[in-house]
Parts: sequence; C-alpha cells; structure tokens
Amino acid sequence: MADPRTTAVQVKTPIGQYGGGFMLSREAKTRCEEHGLGPREFYFRGRCGVLGECEADVVTSVAVFFPAAHVEESWYGGRKLSVERAVEIYAEACQEWGRRRLGDFDGCARLAELLETVVAQAPAAGAPLFAGWRAVPLPDDPPARATQLMHVLRELRGALHANAVIAAGLHPLEAILAAEHDAPFGHTSGEAMAQFFTWPAPYEKPGPDVVAKRTAVEDTTDDLLASVFSVLNNDESDELIELLRFGHGH
Repeated sequence: MADPRTTAVQVKTPIGQYGGGFMLSREAKTRCEEHGLGPREFYFRGRCGVLGECEADVVTSVAVFFPAAHVEESWYGGRKLSVERAVEIYAEACQEWGRRRLGDFDGCARLAELLETVVAQAPAAGAPLFAGWRAVPLPDDPPARATQLMHVLRELRGALHANAVIAAGLHPLEAILAAEHDAPFGHTSGEAMAQFFTWPAPYEKPGPDVVAKRTAVEDTTDDLLASVFSVLNNDESDELIELLRFGHGH
C-alpha cells in the first residue's frame, strides 16, 4: 500500500515524461512552423503565457533554471503571438500528443479522474504556473485530458523543486550540474542539461557539498509533494501508480 510520499516518488518519472514530453514533440514543432515562432519562443509564450502579458523579468522568476537573457529574448521574440492564443495552441499540442501516445490506453479515463482529484485540491502557494495551468479548460477525451493534467502536475512539482533549490542556497546552474536528469529529455548528464538550458560553458564540476545539497533538494521536493498526494487513499494511490506504470509503456 503506497503512502503519499511513496506515491510522489513513484509517479514523478511518468508524470514528468508525459506531462512534459509534448514540449519537444512533432506536434509542438508543427505549431512553431505554422506560427513562425522559434522553439523557445513557443515554449516560453505557450508555457508561461498563463501569467498574462508581462515583463520578461516576471517570466524569469518562474523559469528558474534558465538564464535571464535567454528568457527575455525568447519571451519578447514570441510576442507576435498573444499570450491567450499561445496558451491555447500550447494546450492543443499537449492534447494532440496525448492522443497519439495514449490513445490506445483504456486506463486514461480513470487516470484522468484520479489526477483531477489531486490537481483540484493541491495548494498553489509558490507555484504560479501550476495555478495558471489549472485554470486552463480541460479537453473531454480521456487521453488528452489525462495528459494535460499530467502537465499541470508537472508544473507543480517543478515549482516546488525550484523553491527547494533556492531554499538550499544552490544556484540553478549548480542544481542542474549536480544531478543526472531524466524526463522528458531522456537520461542525460548535468552538463548536457546545462547546455540545453543555454548556460554558457565551461562548467565547474560540482563538489561533494553541492551534490549533497542537490540530493537533499530532491528529498525535500518529494516531501512537499507527499501532502499533495495525501488526498488519495492507499487504494487510489496504488491504482494511480499502476495506471502510470502501465501507461508509461505506451
């Protein structure tokens, strides 16, 4: 029987991969081409557009792991698309990716039901992108609905993780370099992820103290997520883990 913290640990990889996989998908690429946006312009306008039209510094405050100059260039570069339209198109890419990846998984309706319970009752403190995406209307069909809900939950974990990094006194680049990374980019090194986030090389190898802090940050993030999953009883937690494990094979 899974307790809430075990649930948080067990579901983070599949939720990360399904909730974020669409960001690098052919569905997202097609929309970039349709609207004449660069991939990062679409990413920041679509993902962070739930904040409303604002200055790039506001976006940087939630896109914690990206250098400020990169956020600014991408956010303003995408202004040919209104934030409202960008969010709408970003959600469509998420939904279509979900239909393609999970369309033949008959557990989607129950998965969406369980995820919706968690999302609806989760506190939004310190997680503005989660709060913004929670307000975006959900599609009716189960594969798309479940995928969008995983995106929303991924935003919650991402925000709580960023808060934990800051509280630990780690620079975002240190946190990136001190970890092996997984979803949705595939298993890769900290240096590869630092390049992905556009931090300039060369990179300083993290010392044991930084690695220890980064490990503690992951534990803190799991602790914070435990209360989020406590709205499910043990049977529902087991069911959620099993559904995500099965769906993860698709």
